[in-house]
Amino acid sequence: QVQLVESGGGLVQAGGSLRLSCASSDRTFSSYAVGWFRQAPGKERESVAAINYSGGSTTYADSVKGRFTISRNNAKNTVYLQMNSLKPEDTAVYYCARAMGGSYYLEFEYWGQGTQVTVSS
Repeated sequence: QVQLVESGGGLVQAGGSLRLSCASSDRTFSSYAVGWFRQAPGKERESVAAINYSGGSTTYADSVKGRFTISRNNAKNTVYLQMNSLKPEDTAVYYCARAMGGSYYLEFEYWGQGTQVTVSS
């Protein structure tokens, strides 16, 4: 059973930064793309960023481009989301998910439990 564990969420003032981590115990983690998603109260879940298996390709939602950076350390089976210049509208529960293969164009099949990010104005 693949497990993903997010950490690093919290309360931060607007303009501040947080780094989220997504750790997996899966020894084949480095073979799979990983994505970060978020869901705010009353809103649908949306894709934030994704990274392919090697880290050589990334993609971002327009709303976070230039502020968020996704990266991975395959030796540590961990994917990160560095979030800078945070805005109140970034407030949401953030989830990481593992894709069915090395590309982030594939379906995401395993999900973490989520971590809350709250940005105060």
